[in-house]
Amino acid sequence: MNRREFVELSAISLLPRSANARTPSCPNPESVYPLFDRPMRWVQLAFVEDDPGQYDPGFWVDYFTRTHAQGVCLSAGGIVSFYPTKIPLHYRSAWMKDADPFGDMVRACRKLGMVILARTDPHAVRQNVYDAHPDWIAVDEKGEKRRHWANPDLWVTCALGPYNFEFMTEVHREIMSLYRVDGIFINRWAGHGTCYCEHCQKNFKQASGLDIPRASDADQTARQKLTIWRQARLTELWRLWDTEIRKINPDCRCVPNGPPELKTTGELADIMFQDRQGRSGVACPWLNGKHGKELRAVMGRKPVGGICSVGLEEQYRWKDSVQSAAEIRIWVAEAIANGLRPWITKFNAKPIDRRWLSVVEEIYRWHHSYERYMRNECSAARVALVYSEQTREFYDQGKPHQNVEDHARGAYHALIEERIPFEMVHDGKLERSDIERFKLLILPNIAALSDKQCDLLRDYVKAGGSLLATFETSLYDEWGHPRKDFGLADLFGVSYRGRMDGPMRNSYLSIRRSADGQFHPTLTGLENAVRIINGVFRLEVEPKVDFPSPLTLVPSYPDLPMEDVFPRVPETAIRELYLREIGSGRVAYFPWDITRIFWQILAVDHGRLFANVANWAIEELRPVAVRGPGILDVTVWRQKDSMTVHLVNFTNPMLMKGPFRELIPVGAQEVELRLPGGAKVGKVRLLKAGGTPRASVANGVLRVTVPSVLDHEVVAVDLSRA
Repeated sequence: MNRREFVELSAISLLPRSANARTPSCPNPESVYPLFDRPMRWVQLAFVEDDPGQYDPGFWVDYFTRTHAQGVCLSAGGIVSFYPTKIPLHYRSAWMKDADPFGDMVRACRKLGMVILARTDPHAVRQNVYDAHPDWIAVDEKGEKRRHWANPDLWVTCALGPYNFEFMTEVHREIMSLYRVDGIFINRWAGHGTCYCEHCQKNFKQASGLDIPRASDADQTARQKLTIWRQARLTELWRLWDTEIRKINPDCRCVPNGPPELKTTGELADIMFQDRQGRSGVACPWLNGKHGKELRAVMGRKPVGGICSVGLEEQYRWKDSVQSAAEIRIWVAEAIANGLRPWITKFNAKPIDRRWLSVVEEIYRWHHSYERYMRNECSAARVALVYSEQTREFYDQGKPHQNVEDHARGAYHALIEERIPFEMVHDGKLERSDIERFKLLILPNIAALSDKQCDLLRDYVKAGGSLLATFETSLYDEWGHPRKDFGLADLFGVSYRGRMDGPMRNSYLSIRRSADGQFHPTLTGLENAVRIINGVFRLEVEPKVDFPSPLTLVPSYPDLPMEDVFPRVPETAIRELYLREIGSGRVAYFPWDITRIFWQILAVDHGRLFANVANWAIEELRPVAVRGPGILDVTVWRQKDSMTVHLVNFTNPMLMKGPFRELIPVGAQEVELRLPGGAKVGKVRLLKAGGTPRASVANGVLRVTVPSVLDHEVVAVDLSRA
């Protein structure tokens, strides 16, 4: 089966870089569908079955008006029909009687000029559907039909069989025929785990010649083919639904929630929504921005919404309660700052806890007031963090050092702390046109890369780009098969010697001066440390060219008893950081798990070292630099006639364990924004605090003082050509 290729707290913040620093112009705009580009603020009203006849439609129409909502998603059908369906087995709400709650809300929202999506949910059915079509029900590995995990009265459907391809296709046709909505948003459509029903077994066998692998099956090829087949089958389903509803309304679109794989999504979708509704456990607030950046990386200029629930998102699913005001504010602020259009969702049209209403209204009214500054054309960031679906899918992640998301999150958090504006790049979009606007690409253990992807990265460096890579990057091909040597060995300047050390205990890195007695710039802030802690896993590599030696290995030695805690080998010549200059580009390679261990233990020295190496590799002034106290997410955007700098304040004791209890302001921030060549500064304003800040312009740099940041501040700069 052929597979489609997936393929500033420190003084260094404003150190002079090379003269090639620039503020990039926006790339050529992609085709954007005007209907879906119009809404900047979305709302979702998710009905529960007893809402009809018991909720107040006028309340919601008034609320949508006050919040200047421009797009709405309304529950229509699937598990429960909220309109008078005529399709056999399509269950109608027992509270609906002869009413049409979905149709009533569609008509009311249409009068407000809103773009309307009908929400369907096909993931579960009632007993009568099971009785009529038992083959529509998902089957587990033991051959048993799957009861719903939360409601045992329901059965879980197979996402890849006739229930979705036939029954739900008819449901979508009926909704579009009756209401001619602008699109259908399909929730929980992609299945819940591997299905072993008769249809899946037959279809997979025909496609691959193999049986669906079991959990204990060690056949990696079968697992890979199952992944590819499942993605292809879901894409086929998406195309079917989209084609059928467009036959009725050519202007509408099918919008699946949670697309099968991202690169194809960017090619098929005219609009998409990132569904990370809130934090749970120890999730960081910047995760909302991270997932948004991943989706924007494939969507380009096409609109991307960020779904934010006002409810709690913990594992125990308290859906009728709400988050604190501070938590809602920080989660939505992070979405807006990272280029997402906010989408607020509320389950149950009979709001019990109403504390969220005024919070969202205030955010949305503010967003409406400054909408022109939110219509971003492109990010001005010069750094991009590469992420890889194929590494996630095909690289063996059965061991701690192979957890791809931990490597990515460590890099992400380090960049946030360093206040480096950055974007994300999908590894399937490494063509020159996708990445030439970036000076630095960061590859945090992007282990699985094809030969073609490695060639594209070589071309990028030859053209003057820089790379920062860690650990097993390129040591596997796109299928997760190990190579004998790095696919990027020629760029790294080292070869893999076939051995990994770890987990290491009590290992260190020596801070070394150069032959002339100077410390390398990558050691800024660490000069007095003598030695810092090492990672936990490292690769043995052999250098093939000459390198500086700022960091060298101190091998592990006993950590108990106390009398034995001393290094047996206090110094070695084994480098643990490899730095090269190739033309006008720079390449940095860590042969150990720096970003993974940083995410695990958040050691300050690891964060400082990683940021230093990133700054060395960038080798130019940042598009925006921000100095001041606290932890801020800094993003910088170009609009048609303006630029904006977003500052999201994460300085909070609940940063790593939500939700925020209160918002804690940070003091003055000094912002230095590099202006586009030939641009003339007009009005400068603070969109949250209001008013005009103290500002000056010299040598193409705008300097602005932001007196304080509570949750979110936006420096907006009107521009004209000189």
